[in-house]
Amino acid sequence: MLQFRFSTVLKELFEASLKRPLSGSRQKTWLPTRRCCFGAASVDARAVSTQLRVLHAASHRPALRTAPCAAPLRSYCTKTEGAVEHDEQLKKDGAGTEAATDKRRNAGILPSLEDLLFYTVAEGQEKIPAHKFLTALKATGLRTGDPRLKECMDTLKETLRNTSDGVTLDRHLFKKCVQSNIVLLTQAFRKKFVIPDFQSFTSHIDELYESAKNLSGGQVADYIPQLAKFSPDLWAVSLCTVDGQRHTVGDTKVPFCLQSCVKPLKYAVAVHDHGTEYVHSFIGKEPSGLRFNKLFLNDDDKPHNPMVNAGAIVCTSLIEQGASNAERFDYVMNFLKDMAGNEYVGFSNATFQSERESGDRNFAIGYYLKEKKCFPEGTDMTSVLDFYFQLCSIEVTCESASVMAATLANGGICPITGERVLSPEAVRNTLSLMHSCGMYDFSGQFAFHVGLPAKSGVAGGILLVVPNVMGIMCWSPPLDKLGNSVRGIQFCTDLVELFNFHNYDNLRHFAKKHDPRREGGDQRQCAAMLVCRGV
Repeated sequence: MLQFRFSTVLKELFEASLKRPLSGSRQKTWLPTRRCCFGAASVDARAVSTQLRVLHAASHRPALRTAPCAAPLRSYCTKTEGAVEHDEQLKKDGAGTEAATDKRRNAGILPSLEDLLFYTVAEGQEKIPAHKFLTALKATGLRTGDPRLKECMDTLKETLRNTSDGVTLDRHLFKKCVQSNIVLLTQAFRKKFVIPDFQSFTSHIDELYESAKNLSGGQVADYIPQLAKFSPDLWAVSLCTVDGQRHTVGDTKVPFCLQSCVKPLKYAVAVHDHGTEYVHSFIGKEPSGLRFNKLFLNDDDKPHNPMVNAGAIVCTSLIEQGASNAERFDYVMNFLKDMAGNEYVGFSNATFQSERESGDRNFAIGYYLKEKKCFPEGTDMTSVLDFYFQLCSIEVTCESASVMAATLANGGICPITGERVLSPEAVRNTLSLMHSCGMYDFSGQFAFHVGLPAKSGVAGGILLVVPNVMGIMCWSPPLDKLGNSVRGIQFCTDLVELFNFHNYDNLRHFAKKHDPRREGGDQRQCAAMLVCRGV
């Protein structure tokens, strides 16, 4: 692991260089300032006074984590003539300072962000092996296959092909490779992501995984014959943060069907398309207090919520009404692929056929809903049930499903592509219902002990959302008597016992748990200061 040694002067230079616009870069935001250190670089000390003036002029710049489209605050106060003249003079002074800074940078006195990143990775060497950079990158939680880093990785491969040894990069070549993604890379190496100390956090995740792995209780679901074929020993956990940091442990590449985990996702699609009022004119919002597959409606003759079978069947009928089942299926699949950042989303035809052949209970629910006129006018109930079975048979891996969960945690924007997939309204409603109704008859207990939105499925998956932090998918086929993954429930419970992720963990005067969102930080910062002072 790289050891980052810092100097106060380079810290000031780094922050000052944030004023440089990144030519050719697609990044449109700027980094917030924070203490950082880069080793092995020498700087003309005469530039320091100029740097301090630049830092002072830049001190009112908005930080990166503000929304890119947010409008600046307006002031409606009337300025006096003297104040206007003073502002004009400050603008002239600032422009002069920036011009002087640019002139010094062009003269080679001020290092660029790319230079400083090179110094960080090189640790005093004139060249760096490419694998050293990639190893350091993975330690931040980013993957080399991250779509946001595609241009950087493509340039790196091309550059290495043209070098003499095909392994090392000098400063000039390194700058060429990283310049297209320098903002994201600088965020990563300066520990500006939501989980700053990612390696320490994931080591705890691995421990929780091993602890839950030792559990041997539960039974693999057999009422759908295809599900009974999975080994009870399979166990996987994958997570993706809202900044796109990834970690997986266990059987995370084995495909499995979403089953009931698809219910919140298709509800989100329905609300995204039609809005809350329309969707809930057909479906309620209350926990039922009954088994998920009961033939029972509320006092208004509506399904209780979209997370039980009756509500999910009605919700299915609201998606792309009037289209054929093939078109509707493709429509939902495209949504899910966008949520997963184009990672694996497939379909198990064997499970679909198995579902349809053993779906007597769901057919009974469908006819009951038809009798009570719960569907939109003109709905073909048997066609809706076919579509319902198809959606339950959509396949994911733990890795791709964790990105879906992270899209919900990130307010509907996929973390690894930056594309908005769902409206904020759809995400808020979905998380609310996952919190109150997502875990079958264990929903109240789960909300009490874990305090996070989640949805389980009979294939053994638990889709867990930590809002504004990360999405997690746990998968292990053995289920408890309520239909939830035995290992998954244990993992979620242990996670919240260790970290302050519970919805009410951050109330004042509470006993403090670990907060991975804060850099492990005070001791590390003190140590860095001591190193800088030569103690």
